[in-house]
Amino acid sequence: MTEIFTGYGNIMRVETSGASWATAQQDGPSESGVRASHKMAQTDSDRMEKYRSKINAVGRKKGVDPALIAAIISRESRAGNALHNGWGDHGNAWGLMQVDVNPNGGGHTARGAWDSEEHLSQATGILTDFIGLIQKKFPSWTSEQQLKGGIAAYNMGDRNVHSYENVDGATTGGDYSNDVVARAQWYKTYGGF
Repeated sequence: MTEIFTGYGNIMRVETSGASWATAQQDGPSESGVRASHKMAQTDSDRMEKYRSKINAVGRKKGVDPALIAAIISRESRAGNALHNGWGDHGNAWGLMQVDVNPNGGGHTARGAWDSEEHLSQATGILTDFIGLIQKKFPSWTSEQQLKGGIAAYNMGDRNVHSYENVDGATTGGDYSNDVVARAQWYKTYGGF
């Protein structure tokens, strides 16, 4: 898919340092950085094929690059491989994109089956809401910086995004947006999204 989703910036223009050393160890001893993120995205690519049509449909409806949706699925649930009956994060998160249902966290109500288009639509809506909040909070940032900030906020909430230089300071692994961006760039370039 060669379509560029400019409403939220171009994922291919977002700066990224990739996965931290801790995140990169999910697939065994590995180097960190963009290469590690690409390797994890590639590892998940066969499983991701089951969801391709749903990801593309939601991307079109929500105006979000499907490569970004695939990247979040890869990071959050390893394309479903890390879930137990659709649940992850010790029962605090639901589905491929891990919607936070913990009342002390996101407090969302899970919608749809864990691998459904309804779930992907809900989670992508949460993402676009966070991007919008970051756009308002940091109007001087470029659209690509706002996109990256919104990705970080998807993991930790917009109130925890304080600066672009330390956008992942409070994210899981200290690398959430950088890792997701690198995985999205792989899915865009090599995964056909």
